[in-house]
Amino acid sequence: MEKRWVLKDEGSEEIVNKLSEALSIDKVLSRLLVQRGVISFLEAKDFFRPSLDNLHDPFLMKDMDIAVQRIDKAVLHKERIMVYGDYDVDGTTAVALAYAFLRDFHENIDYYIPDRYKEGYGISKEGIEYAADTGVSLIIALDCGIKALGQVSFAKEKGIDFIICDHHRPGDTLPDAVAVLDPKRDDCNYPYIELSGCGIGFKLAQAYYQKNRMPFQDLEKFLDLVAVSIAADIVPITGENRILSYFGLQRLNFDPRPGFESILFYSNIIRKSYACDKTVFTREITINDAVFLIGPRINAAGRIESGKAAVELLLCERMGETHVLSQNINNNNTERRSLDTEITRQALEMIDSDPELQKTKSTVLYNPEWHKGVIGIVASRLTESYYRPTVVLTESNGVITGSARSVKDFDVYDAIDACSEYLDHFGGHKYAAGLSLKPENLDSFRNAFEQTVASTITDHMLVPEIEIDAELNLSQINPRFFRILKQFAPHGPENMSPVFITKGVVDRNSARIVGQKHLKLVISHPDEPGISFNAIAFQQASHFDAVNWGKYFDIVYQIEENEWNGTRSLQLNIKDIKTYLE
Repeated sequence: MEKRWVLKDEGSEEIVNKLSEALSIDKVLSRLLVQRGVISFLEAKDFFRPSLDNLHDPFLMKDMDIAVQRIDKAVLHKERIMVYGDYDVDGTTAVALAYAFLRDFHENIDYYIPDRYKEGYGISKEGIEYAADTGVSLIIALDCGIKALGQVSFAKEKGIDFIICDHHRPGDTLPDAVAVLDPKRDDCNYPYIELSGCGIGFKLAQAYYQKNRMPFQDLEKFLDLVAVSIAADIVPITGENRILSYFGLQRLNFDPRPGFESILFYSNIIRKSYACDKTVFTREITINDAVFLIGPRINAAGRIESGKAAVELLLCERMGETHVLSQNINNNNTERRSLDTEITRQALEMIDSDPELQKTKSTVLYNPEWHKGVIGIVASRLTESYYRPTVVLTESNGVITGSARSVKDFDVYDAIDACSEYLDHFGGHKYAAGLSLKPENLDSFRNAFEQTVASTITDHMLVPEIEIDAELNLSQINPRFFRILKQFAPHGPENMSPVFITKGVVDRNSARIVGQKHLKLVISHPDEPGISFNAIAFQQASHFDAVNWGKYFDIVYQIEENEWNGTRSLQLNIKDIKTYLE
């Protein structure tokens, strides 16, 4: 698929030069900082040396004081508290965090994860009835609840209070809860609005510790949960999220909780040295590992069986038990991958066999037999293949439910909101949302969604984009440059791993196809003799003839460290190639 190359705004040359001089770094590196809003020496210091001291006061969040007071009351009177959360990574990590933090000083506590298939997303009537039957008088809901007006009222009728900790967009009316913690509330002036659901839970714990003069250091053991939630929920890694993920990754690398350690064991990232009874890491754990290795396994529990299994694993402190739990979750993940592959194949066939569907600006597919637990993944796969806003739907208990995914710069939540007259429920973010509707409204929704997308999306949004941070000469790439570049991590939305462009390069007659789909090259530039770098271009074997035998071409790439037979070297990971024959 053809991609657009877009060079980011390079920022003020004066600021770039001043920052480069102050930090004694290459101007390209200072330009990367300016692009990320870092324009002074002190801001650069905070960026390169994150500090937990720079976390915001949790009481700046609307209703935080009320939430803490209500928990204090529940603890004082030994009330039964239920921690309630969604079945995905953000929800299960949030529940594990809140339950564990409360369990340290309050025994009368339970947690609840709704069944994806019987109850669906969010706060359920069944969950509230279970709470009432077990004597719960306070529910703390995490990563859900911001639109649960009816459910909160139902709970109130049963004498149950709610504290909602959510990060999704509120509707016009907030639930009648004791406290609603959501930085996206219009009346909330909290300085950072992009926290994950687990991040909101951490701020609640921080506030409780602060109010009750408990040591903040005791909260640091929960940072691995927050880091995994930030990575898996694809929230921006800026501001507080960057601080939380930075220190959370340190926990994962040096002192992971037993549940994560066992997941990493089954992911082949760590092994057990029985000679000295120590955990040995095969390499450094990164945000990508949280996204692609840890996250899918935690998610698989809720997709295939129950999200409760994920919480049980994250709370378990005995390694023998965590290995049994992790093995089961790993098996769930294997089954999830099989379902994902097969349903994606069926979905692509539906599009390929329907000429009319290929002409639309959106994709809405429905099959009542598809597994509800993987349709969000399938929607992401289809978006990658056809690059347009996509909704994948299936049927569960007589109700059509689905997941939506979007393309860069298009707000799929707003598009779904415009079709809300045909929906029973919906919620989510700019780029991902969930929805449910009655079968008789399917055609109306499909038509309305297509009309909304077609009238609001632009042609350039329908072409995949590669954002390029800066143009770079190969001679600028050296060990010191890379050491500083590594300090831009952890990477994620709004702080992605920098992408560079170098024009007019050649391959040194070494291009070869590996694994049938990938290109291995040795890149050099005619103006810089004697400088060359090994390079890998995944899924780009089609460029072989165009780059072979000394032909000139342009590349966009990321710089990475490659280790082979104990030797480390810098390597270019090529994201796209444009030849002068195109």
